[in-house]
Amino acid sequence: MKETFGVITKANLPIDSVIPELRQSLADNRNAVLIAAPGAGKTTRVPLALLTEPWLADRKIIMLEPRRLAARSSAKYMADKLGEQVGETVGYRVKMDTRVSSRTRIEVVTEGVLTRMLQADPALEGVGLVIFDEFHERSLQADLGLALCLQSQALLRDDLKLLVMSATLEAEPVAGMLGGAPIVRSEGRSYPVETIYRPKMASVPMEETVAQAIADALRSHQGDVLVFLPGVGEIRSVEAKLRGKLPEASMVRIVHLHGSLTADAQDQALAPLPPEQRKVVLATSVAETSLTVEGITVVVDSGLMRTSRFSPRTGMSRLETLTVSAASADQRRGRAGRLMPGTCYRLWSREEQQALSPRSSPEILEADLAPLLLELSVWGVQDADELEWLDSPPAPALQQARDLLIQLGALDKSGRTVTPHGKLMAEFGKHPRMAHMLLRAMPLGLGDMGCELAVILGERDFIRYEGRAANVDIRLRLEALRGRGAYAVEEGTRRRLTEEVKRLRRELDIGFASASESSVDDIGLLLAFAYPDRIGNRRDNGKYLLSGGRGAEFAFGQALAHEPWIVVADVDDKGSDSRIRAAAPVDFEQLEANLQDELHTETQIYWDTVSKSVRGRARKKLGALPVEETPLSRPPADQVLQALLEGIRLEGLELLPWTKAARQLQERTVFIRHHDSSWPDLTDDALIGSIEQWLAGYLEGMKSRSDLQRLNLKDLLESMLSWEQRRELENSAPTHWTVPSGSRVPIDYGDIDAPTVSVRLQELFGLPETPRIAGGRVPLTLNLLSPAQRPVQVTRDLASFWSNAYFEVRKDLKGRYPKHYWPDNPLEAEATRRVRPSK
Repeated sequence: MKETFGVITKANLPIDSVIPELRQSLADNRNAVLIAAPGAGKTTRVPLALLTEPWLADRKIIMLEPRRLAARSSAKYMADKLGEQVGETVGYRVKMDTRVSSRTRIEVVTEGVLTRMLQADPALEGVGLVIFDEFHERSLQADLGLALCLQSQALLRDDLKLLVMSATLEAEPVAGMLGGAPIVRSEGRSYPVETIYRPKMASVPMEETVAQAIADALRSHQGDVLVFLPGVGEIRSVEAKLRGKLPEASMVRIVHLHGSLTADAQDQALAPLPPEQRKVVLATSVAETSLTVEGITVVVDSGLMRTSRFSPRTGMSRLETLTVSAASADQRRGRAGRLMPGTCYRLWSREEQQALSPRSSPEILEADLAPLLLELSVWGVQDADELEWLDSPPAPALQQARDLLIQLGALDKSGRTVTPHGKLMAEFGKHPRMAHMLLRAMPLGLGDMGCELAVILGERDFIRYEGRAANVDIRLRLEALRGRGAYAVEEGTRRRLTEEVKRLRRELDIGFASASESSVDDIGLLLAFAYPDRIGNRRDNGKYLLSGGRGAEFAFGQALAHEPWIVVADVDDKGSDSRIRAAAPVDFEQLEANLQDELHTETQIYWDTVSKSVRGRARKKLGALPVEETPLSRPPADQVLQALLEGIRLEGLELLPWTKAARQLQERTVFIRHHDSSWPDLTDDALIGSIEQWLAGYLEGMKSRSDLQRLNLKDLLESMLSWEQRRELENSAPTHWTVPSGSRVPIDYGDIDAPTVSVRLQELFGLPETPRIAGGRVPLTLNLLSPAQRPVQVTRDLASFWSNAYFEVRKDLKGRYPKHYWPDNPLEAEATRRVRPSK
């Protein structure tokens, strides 16, 4: 029995049993969540099953797929089930490829297409249902698309329905975000899969381990083999090693499956082979979900994936090879049991399996958020918190994105409002860097090369070096793409990239310029438009300082390492000096002529620690890069004053002309304040802290240490005291004390707890008690000296000294100074400054 949409012609799949429940859930609610195991058939069954629902009212279904390959494949599969061509009832829109018509009711979209549709028509008129497939992958575009759809539903379209479909997602948080949406679950169906753990040996390259596992699997099992590898480079390496392990007359065909293949090549990788042939599919994580590769009974999993990690601290992204999550490992394993019992080789141990993280981190938490923030700004959202998110965008990454968009001119200086230039950038559907580059390139007649460069920068290095060291010069990639130069490109890859360039030219309505008309030497300028924060100037040590403030360097042997100016398109963001992976030289005159917004002159008035004076200079800079420096002959007086004060703060108060009288005045005041907090604080720390108040007014016309020597520091400090305080200071903290011999001995206030006088013992004869200051509250500390001015005793209790210690001291001094006067009773003796008292 065949029905156009309600019943699928193929044998029933697990999802079919919950279709009635799903239909009812969407009939009764605006939103729903569908959890279905891999292989249940949700991607291709659900859209067709819902197409005749009354609430849809002949409107469209939009289904968002996170991967282009899955979008094309699922659309083709659904069209086949209807006996139609893609582009009739079922079509797709992916990057650089669209197959839809006026008859299309189901559109499978990806690569930000849904976002473009929403920006063009926020109400999504003519659309009744938006499906988010494989939502567990938590792509940035899926999170953004769902947030925008929820706001559109809340403000503009209360009849718009949303369906989130996933294999491994925790359903409850999503259902809560969808307003308490019902959750429909399908248990799925899969055949038993035997898991074989074969840990990699540290001494054996990963590619060799994988190739050997594939060879063993081909000998031990029937059917085709699906191999998961982190990237294209590893795919090529494994293929080379595997061919060396297969007999010459082998009927095994090795194919690649990854996102950068042409559509035809992807179709060939998925297509079944004649019965006498076997297939080994070397794939990236693109094959984890939404695809059924016919004939697969064995999976060989390297346990690795490659992902882009963004650092808000540096503003740079880097590709990292990571261990897969437990959820991804289970998804990969399940590919072996889609059609019949299978086997999975995991190239790690059971113990390592237990240590895997449960699931991968959402892209929104680790991605460059400049594209997302630009879309939000065009949407009219100034604060990301205005929307509903399963995981909110991190604030540091949003701030870095805001800074970049301001620099590119997409947002105004406040970072809150999108500019006309920013709106044009958003319409391109590309990263803001690339969109800005293309918009700047076209008026200069470089739009054609800009399209080539945009395609090149969207690819990993595609040059075949054939044993030679990789070269980071992007000019070589452009030459290779054009079919020239010393490096070759796989012909299929070159054709695919060339087609992408042509499509982009058509989108932008850019006429083709021959390669001879556009010099590869202009690449540096185009890169500078895209990466104004990564313009590099060579330092004396051979490393580069980038305009964004980061350091970078080339690996040994790169010819570009001698260029004075470069622009960096890709770095590894490791260490203090990032390793440059893609760059091009640039002529500074081109930068100066075309990046006026990035050039600025800053006036710097600063304290020079060498000359001990204020200096002024004007520095022309490109971002953080000094370009030109000239001295300032007449710097502004207010800035000179601030620099001079900063010099005093930096060097300390010793920069000022301290006399003995000034220092003693400071110490006396500090002593009094120690006992009376109403007095001003003249400690060094307090003076430094209040330098603006007590010193700045006396520095007019001064700019060096020698100028400061004209200051009368004692008078300045004294001016901070009232007339009453000055008089009190003389009474309570005198500068000198007159001893019984008549000498005026200075008082040392260096220790606020123990002001000290140093005096010869003979000058104190006849003095019964220790003298006191501060209104009698503080006894002086007496540092008693010998006739030769050497210390013999320290005391704060003179009466006790006369009664006790004096006689021992007298015995010693009499032996050393026999001619001097050492009376038996010091209290009745005459004080003297001489050897003996005068008669």
